[in-house]
Amino acid sequence: MPFCLFFISIAYISYGQSNSKFKVALDAGHGGHDFGAVYNGHIEKNISLAIVLKVGKILEQNPNIDVVYTRKTDVFIELVERSSIANRADANIFVSIHCNANKNAAAAGTETYVMGLNKNASNLAVAKSENAVITLEKDYKQKYEGFDPNNPSTMIGMTLMQEEYLENSISLASKIEDQFIANFDRKSRGVKQAPFMVLHKAYMPRVLIETGFISNPKDGQLLDSEDGQDQVAQTIADAILSYKKEYFGNGANEVYEKPSKRFVEKQLDTATIKKAEKVTQKTTIEKPVIKPVEETSGVIFKVQIAAVAKKLELIPSNFKGLKNVAVNTDNGTFFKYTYGETSDYGIAKSNLEEAKSKGFTSAYLIAFKDGKKISVQEAIK
Repeated sequence: MPFCLFFISIAYISYGQSNSKFKVALDAGHGGHDFGAVYNGHIEKNISLAIVLKVGKILEQNPNIDVVYTRKTDVFIELVERSSIANRADANIFVSIHCNANKNAAAAGTETYVMGLNKNASNLAVAKSENAVITLEKDYKQKYEGFDPNNPSTMIGMTLMQEEYLENSISLASKIEDQFIANFDRKSRGVKQAPFMVLHKAYMPRVLIETGFISNPKDGQLLDSEDGQDQVAQTIADAILSYKKEYFGNGANEVYEKPSKRFVEKQLDTATIKKAEKVTQKTTIEKPVIKPVEETSGVIFKVQIAAVAKKLELIPSNFKGLKNVAVNTDNGTFFKYTYGETSDYGIAKSNLEEAKSKGFTSAYLIAFKDGKKISVQEAIK
C-alpha cells in the first residue's frame, strides 16, 4: 500500500526552568546478575559503574548541575526503569555508558549511539547484544510485547519513531567522540544510530557510549585501570559541559524552555493523509517551495523544526503549512529542516513563535556566523 509521511506533535506541558539546574541522568550499563560483556577478566558491569561514578563526581563540582544516577551500586535495573528514572527526574540529557566486545580481538575504539532504526548490520549487532538484557527481566515477553531482542528492527512496530531529540542527541554524541579524539589517542568509530531499548523511552536528548572493546587487549587494560577510567570519565564530562555551554550557557538554565514531550514521525496510508488535510487546509495542489541558498555573511538565525532520517519534499503540507522551509544534512544520514533565515533576532523570535503556533512546539532557534554554527547566546552577543 502506498504511503507518505505525516508529522504530528503530541502536546505536553511546556514550562520554563529559570530556577532549575541542568540535570544529567547517568546510566551505568548492566549490573547485578547481568554482567554484560566479560573478556579476559574484564567485566562490563563493573567498568561502566566505575566510569559513571567518576563522571558524576566531576559534574557535581559544578553548582549549576544536578546528577541523577540509574544505579550507584552493583544492582540490576530493568531497561525501561532506567529511562523512567531520567524521565521522572526531568533530566535534560540521558547518558548510558557501556563497554563493547567482539570475537575479533582486533576490534577497538569508541563509538557513541543515538536512538534510531538504522539497519546497518554491525549497528544492529551492538543493539542486539545490549537489548538482550531484557531476557533477564521477569515477564519480559509481556512487558515488551511485540519486541524481539534478537531482532532489534522489530522496535519499528512497537511505537511511533521519536525524532524530536535527534538533532540534540547527535550534537551531544559528536562532542563525546570529538573529545575522545582530542583528549587522548583513542580510535573513534564515530557517531552511529541503532534501536536501543534503554534509549527508546527516554524523552530527552540521549546517547549510549561504547567506551571501548574489553575484548581488545589494549582497550581492555585501559578501561579496567584507574587511570584509564579517570581519563574516559574526564572526556565524557568535558563533552557534557561543552554541550551544556552551547545550549544552556554557563549558568543555570536561564533561557531554556523545556520542549514538548516528543515530536514523532508516523507513516500513514494515503487515505488517512487526505482525510487529515481536508480538515486542516484547502484542497489545493501545491508546488514545492524551494528556498535558494543565499550567500550570507555575519550572523543569521534559523528556526530548527525537525531532524529526521527521511528526506521530505519541501511543500507546505509536509510542514503544517509553513513555507520557506530549507533542508540540509551534515553527514548524508539525517535531514535537518529549518524555517526562515534572518539576521534580525526579533524577526527570528517571531519566526519561532509562528512555527510553534503551527504545531512545531519543540522548535528552537539556531545561529550561524559566516556559515559556521554557533550558540544562540554567542550570536546575540
